[in-house]
Amino acid sequence: MKTIYTFVISAFLLIPTLTNAQSKDIDVNVLVGMWKLDMTPQDTTDENFAMMKITKVENNTFKGEFYREGVKIKNAQLNTQLGIIYGALISGDGTGDYNTTFYYKDGKLHGSTHAIERRFLAVWIATKEN
Repeated sequence: MKTIYTFVISAFLLIPTLTNAQSKDIDVNVLVGMWKLDMTPQDTTDENFAMMKITKVENNTFKGEFYREGVKIKNAQLNTQLGIIYGALISGDGTGDYNTTFYYKDGKLHGSTHAIERRFLAVWIATKEN
């Protein structure tokens, strides 16, 4: 019984280490570059575009601009635990903060941006410009 108890406790102590692990096989530098965000998936009758420029990826974070030139990305985080690149960031253009999440699949970013003060949730797909 003592052996089983020791095994169970050891397994629980390892869980935080395993869940914080990032996949080493994924090249997160594919994110670096200029991205054109097409926000028409939510309303195909309206062409609405924004941009995201990722200038640097380091460890589990990245730097750049979001929405338009000069709007800095803040509090950016990356996660590759599931074998997919997931990202999250905060930006703001003077009308409030934008909370954005995305994932990378087949050369595109699929994301959403939530602006609490402006009361909207934009769904978008981004293609790399360069």
